[in-house]
Amino acid sequence: MSANPYPLGLRLAGRRVVVVGGGAVATRRVPALLDAGADVLLVAPELTPALRAHVDAGRLRWEPRRFVPADLDGAWLVQVAVDDRAAAAAVSAAAAERRIFCVRADDRAAATAWTPAVTRHGPVTVAVLGGGDPHRAMAVRDAVRDLLNVRTGLASAGGTTAGPTGSPDAVPAATGPEAAPGSGGWGPGAAESARGGGAPGRVALVGAGPGDPELITVKGWRLLTEAEVVVADRLVPGLLLDELRPDVELVDASKIPYGPSRAQEEINRILVDRALAGKFVVRLKGGDPYVFGRGGEELLACAEAGVPVTVVPGVTSAIAVPAVAGVPVTHRAVAHEFTVVSGHVAPDSPASLVRWEALAGLRGTLVVLMGLKNLPAITATLIAHGKDPATPAAVVQEGTTGAQRSLRSTLAAVAADVVAAGLRPPAIVVIGDVVGALDV
Repeated sequence: MSANPYPLGLRLAGRRVVVVGGGAVATRRVPALLDAGADVLLVAPELTPALRAHVDAGRLRWEPRRFVPADLDGAWLVQVAVDDRAAAAAVSAAAAERRIFCVRADDRAAATAWTPAVTRHGPVTVAVLGGGDPHRAMAVRDAVRDLLNVRTGLASAGGTTAGPTGSPDAVPAATGPEAAPGSGGWGPGAAESARGGGAPGRVALVGAGPGDPELITVKGWRLLTEAEVVVADRLVPGLLLDELRPDVELVDASKIPYGPSRAQEEINRILVDRALAGKFVVRLKGGDPYVFGRGGEELLACAEAGVPVTVVPGVTSAIAVPAVAGVPVTHRAVAHEFTVVSGHVAPDSPASLVRWEALAGLRGTLVVLMGLKNLPAITATLIAHGKDPATPAAVVQEGTTGAQRSLRSTLAAVAADVVAAGLRPPAIVVIGDVVGALDV
């Protein structure tokens, strides 16, 4: 008779944890280790773009090579995230020699520690072990999360009850008023039929919010728990990936600014191919799918292929990030309007669709997303077209997360101040008198 595991909460802050492997499993597990404050050493010849983003941000250290036993020197825990059983066994043996607990993604029976199914509700963390059955653990975890959810009417066990004639959740393959009734709906049996019986699959475009995993909508989280395939951007909260079922296919569609990226056409192809294979696919996107998220392109690609799409709006960073940094985008007697623009294209580029000269004449708030690289050109252009150089400005990096940093400046000085402070993407720039509206 096998012994039951002994449940334990590890306090890993400042303690070395080694992760071997740089693929999808590591992408799912690393965010929780970073959230625990662990000193993470990642050993792998190659990394997913999402993991590379953690390296570039200085959150962990990467050794771009294969594992050697000396990597475990000084470690408290090791997570083996490779599917090569021989390589995983070698890591296990090295861990056993050093009396270090070892989690193995390839073989739970050979591991000395298991990762539980986890849900987080504010300061409460619930971890469930299912006796070696991850599906049982996930089911219990989800039931507990439903009980903790203050909006019990939208618990994950519920869902939309519309029948086959359509549902408010679903956008049929033919969109618009000409769409025929019955061309697609998401009812309580849709997930089951999509997973079996040859029925076509579906795609959900889900906004994950600005970074805090608790800012995903209840509906978005519910669909995420039902997903069979998750196609995730770099900016989605990593802890959401940690809560996926172990059998979910995770596709890293990270788009690191000015770095490696997966072409949008390939993302569209993945969504369509998996759905046509009968899978329920969640396209998990940072912020809101339609705010510079290219969600419209993905919906059109699915519609062309006859794949029904559910769109779940998300909390957009354009409003949420300034708010958590103490900057309202509107304020009575200060700003009656706010404008959100993308700064990823320089103002003098022929590809720019923004009329910067018109923005310079507005009295309201200007919020610039993806504009850090072009911030010197943006501020110079606004000033050249009459914007007061003394206009207050703020920059917030990684808003709503534990890595949030912000600075206050002026339009004339903010670009230089960003460089001096070492701020980096993702960051939101706010320009306008609202920057100081809540100062007391």
